[in-house]
Amino acid sequence: MAHEHEHAYENEHLHEEETHIHIERPTIIAPSLLSADFANLGADVRRVEEAGAEYIHIDVMDGTFVPNIMMGPCIVESLRKISQAVFDVHLMVEHPETHIDAFAQAGADIITFHVEATHHAHRLIQQIKAAGCKAGIALNPGTSIYTLEELIDDVDMVLLMTVNPGFGGQKFIENTVGKIHALYHTIADNELDVDIEVDGGINAETAESVRSAGANVLVAGSYIYGASDITAAIHSLRG
Repeated sequence: MAHEHEHAYENEHLHEEETHIHIERPTIIAPSLLSADFANLGADVRRVEEAGAEYIHIDVMDGTFVPNIMMGPCIVESLRKISQAVFDVHLMVEHPETHIDAFAQAGADIITFHVEATHHAHRLIQQIKAAGCKAGIALNPGTSIYTLEELIDDVDMVLLMTVNPGFGGQKFIENTVGKIHALYHTIADNELDVDIEVDGGINAETAESVRSAGANVLVAGSYIYGASDITAAIHSLRG
C-alpha cells in the first residue's frame, strides 16, 4: 500500500493535458563551483557574478555520501569576502547536522541537505533556519517526491537532482522532468512559497525542459564554465 500511495502522489499531475506551464517566478542561475578552475576560484566566482548569475552553487562532498571530497567552510568564508552573490550550499554528506553551523557562520545563505542522508529532516530544517539561513531539501533521481509530504510546508527550496550526485559533466536524466512537473503542481496547489532547483546536465536545451516543467533555480557547471562566452551561456539558460 505504501508503494501505491507513493506512486499516486508523484504521478498525480503527470497525465494532465497541459505539459508546459507558465512560470511566474524569475529564473535564477546558480553556476556550480564543481566545474570552476580551483587555481583561480575567486576569479571564477567574480566572472559568473559579473555575467549575471544570482547564486553561487557550492557542492560539499564528504567521500561517503558521494565518492568525491570537496569544499569545506573555509572556502565559503574566503569567497564570501569577494562576492555579493547568494551562496547556495549543497551538502552531499552523511550526518549533515554536524556541518550546518560551520557553513552558516562561514557565509552560506541557503543550506540544502539530502533527505536520504538523515532520519531527522524536520529537525535539520529547524537547525538551518535557527542558524539564519534558508533551508532546502535535495532528492536524488531515484527518490520520490512523496518523501517531502510532511516537510514541504517548512522548506524554502527543493533541489531535484537531474543526475546522480557526486560528479560534474553527467548526462541529464530525462524522466526527472515529470518529477519536476509533479512537484511544481504540489507547490502551486498548496500555494507554497518554495523554489524548485535542478542540478545536473543543465544546458540550453535541458534548461527549456526544466523551466517548462516548473523549475526556477538552475544549477549549471560545465555548460557555464566551459563556455567561450559565459554571459551568453547564462543568458541562454533563462530562455
